[in-house]
Amino acid sequence: LQTENGVLLPSLQYALPFLDLHGTPRLEFHQSVFDELREKLLERVSAIALEGKVEERYKKLEDLLEKSFSLVKMPSIQPVVMCVMKHLPKVPEKKLKLVMADKDLYKACAVEVKRQIWQDNQALFGDEVSPLLKQYILEKENILFSNDISFLQNFFSPSPKTRRQGEVVQKLTQMIGKNVKLYDMVLQFLRTLFLRTRNVHYCTLRAELLMSLHDLEISEICTVDPCHKFTWCLDACIREKFVDNKRARELQGFLDGVKKGQEQVLGDLSMILCDPFAINTLALSTIRHLQDLVGQDTLPRESPDLLLLLRMLSLGQGAWDMIDSQVFKEPKMEAELITRFLPLLMSFVVDDHTFTVDQKLPSEEKGPIPYPSTIPEAFTKFLQENRIACEIGLYYILHITKQRNKNAFLRLLPALVETFSDLAFSDIFLHLLTGNLTLLGEEFALEEFCTSLFDGFFLAACSRKENVHRHVLRLLLHLHHKVAPAKLESLQKALEPTKQSGEAVKELYNQLTEKLELRKPSPAEVTETPSMELPLPTVPTPASR
Repeated sequence: LQTENGVLLPSLQYALPFLDLHGTPRLEFHQSVFDELREKLLERVSAIALEGKVEERYKKLEDLLEKSFSLVKMPSIQPVVMCVMKHLPKVPEKKLKLVMADKDLYKACAVEVKRQIWQDNQALFGDEVSPLLKQYILEKENILFSNDISFLQNFFSPSPKTRRQGEVVQKLTQMIGKNVKLYDMVLQFLRTLFLRTRNVHYCTLRAELLMSLHDLEISEICTVDPCHKFTWCLDACIREKFVDNKRARELQGFLDGVKKGQEQVLGDLSMILCDPFAINTLALSTIRHLQDLVGQDTLPRESPDLLLLLRMLSLGQGAWDMIDSQVFKEPKMEAELITRFLPLLMSFVVDDHTFTVDQKLPSEEKGPIPYPSTIPEAFTKFLQENRIACEIGLYYILHITKQRNKNAFLRLLPALVETFSDLAFSDIFLHLLTGNLTLLGEEFALEEFCTSLFDGFFLAACSRKENVHRHVLRLLLHLHHKVAPAKLESLQKALEPTKQSGEAVKELYNQLTEKLELRKPSPAEVTETPSMELPLPTVPTPASR
């Protein structure tokens, strides 16, 4: 048996007894020979996949697969069979079905083979993609609720290229490869989930996925996605956090170039513009433009760049309605937004400039001029009824907070209690606001400031919105040492979780309580303190004797 089945090399007859003397079992020897041969075979299969004419090389691989497939369940041979399948652009249907039916085989096969299975089996592909999408949303929410509050590092700090290196985007990119059908399936999943949940992070993933494929120069997909060049240009703007004139013209060209009969592209473009990173860039650029217009004595309606930014904001904010209704046309811009609301915002900028100049002038007998405290009724109404006005208004409030402009902040804060779709209580806005409020840390010692911010704004929504509760606790965890003790005590009572509160709120509240306990003076200190304040004994003065 050994002679018939052993390795037929004459020189081995003398070498094998030598191994016996060293106590090396024949099994170990044959196993190492087998492993070596398998490695050589794997190298040869990879070489065949690259040499000769296309038809010939694939014919060789198909023949090899036919001969070896019956041994696919043998652990020692399986890697060879899997390698042959990996290099075949089209594995026979019968073999794919056998792989799909066996869980272990399906798990062991390469992603190149899985792609061939997935493209005709949407449900299976959906099962593979679904956990990744959940993980992606969870990662975004974790950043928004992070306990590290800073105006320097926030949700929008990472560059687009850095974000695309994330685990989920990289895994999806690998799963899709160059397969247009799988790419379309992922986009369909994202549209469906966006419609079902209204979660804008799916829009971010749609843009990131396209740009990740762009980075890898996968032209098979990039050339067929009509949004590719638009997304590429917008990506450059997001990187700079500003839409400059040259890129504005390019973006306008893409929007104006949507031909009749291709209006469906607007649905995808609106989803890319609905990405929070795109909205952030457009809103920041709008605020910057408005400030420039104040300096130029120009009205908003006279600035084509500003009108384009509003057009893109409007398209982004209308994404859900457009995809839901399947009516693909750009939302109509309200004239009052340009003729009334934006001039109102500009008047706030002028108020700030005027106040600053007044402070520098020598004070006359009439006394210092107070900062305007009233808000025009129209401003509050716009924030309640117009989505784009609300978005720009919120970004203006973030802008003045970042400038440490306490007067302007306290003046406009009451307008945030009631906004369009409760946008002022959205996670992204509250994440940015809490970060910017750290710049006004010293103001938290003032009763008036805390009452306006906490009682007038945050606590108004805490009971009905758990996310607001979480953001307030995050802010206090960071700034509790700045707040007056009496105010801190009343806030602690007001923010106590109820039975209905989630685990995250309870956990944050416990962290805050622990921090406050550590700040309380120890009993020894408490007893010593009064002794310092004992009245001195009265000593009679010479006059009273």
